[in-house]
Amino acid sequence: MTATLASIWRHPIKAVGREALDRAVLRAGETLPGDRVWAIAHEASKAVDGEWSRCAGFLRAASSPALMAVEARAEGPALHLTHPDRPPLRVDPDAEPEALIAWLEPLVALGRARPARVVRAPDGRGMTDSAAPTITLGNLTSHRVVEGRLGRALSIQRWRCNLWIDGLAPWEEFDLVGRRLRLGGAVLEGVARIDRCESTSASPETGRRDADLLSVLDGFGHRDFTIGVTVIKGGVIAPGDILEAA
Repeated sequence: MTATLASIWRHPIKAVGREALDRAVLRAGETLPGDRVWAIAHEASKAVDGEWSRCAGFLRAASSPALMAVEARAEGPALHLTHPDRPPLRVDPDAEPEALIAWLEPLVALGRARPARVVRAPDGRGMTDSAAPTITLGNLTSHRVVEGRLGRALSIQRWRCNLWIDGLAPWEEFDLVGRRLRLGGAVLEGVARIDRCESTSASPETGRRDADLLSVLDGFGHRDFTIGVTVIKGGVIAPGDILEAA
């Protein structure tokens, strides 16, 4: 089994924004650096700074699909955020949480709990859906199979995945669970398949629901897409690196 790392993506704020990277320095036992550093707790959430918390306590595209269309770019300690229905915003989530909350408020669906606080994830791990510090790894071939079943092109950003691999057979990524893998200077271990939710129905271009991907996945006998991996040995990774058995 050999495949190639096609792209690296981080999502600075959980469920809000994405940014392509030309390299990343992975560290053992940690998530992708800069990924899901912040999360937006809603008014009913009990999440606190510096502690991992389940996704139900935060804003999510599953219930507010407009969030899917946010783009993010790091600018020093700040983020530059854009959305087709909002003016651009340059904001430091630590120093200007109120500005970030105000910018996001119109993107939260009516009838849903309103954004209330910016929460920072524990050091060394993002506020990922998994209680373990995982990085998501996706297979572009499987993505193309889903596109074929749906009958049209789809943005890979619907899956909010960190590492996209090309060269595997369809669904071969599931076979990587329980195996150790070498990628660039790092060693990873596949730990679990990731089941998907309604967030995948929203277009990353418009923030509107336009594809029932859960029904498409049901047609394959599951609702899983991508896997979670942990970093066993840290190192530098970059697009073009080979993924192979360790």
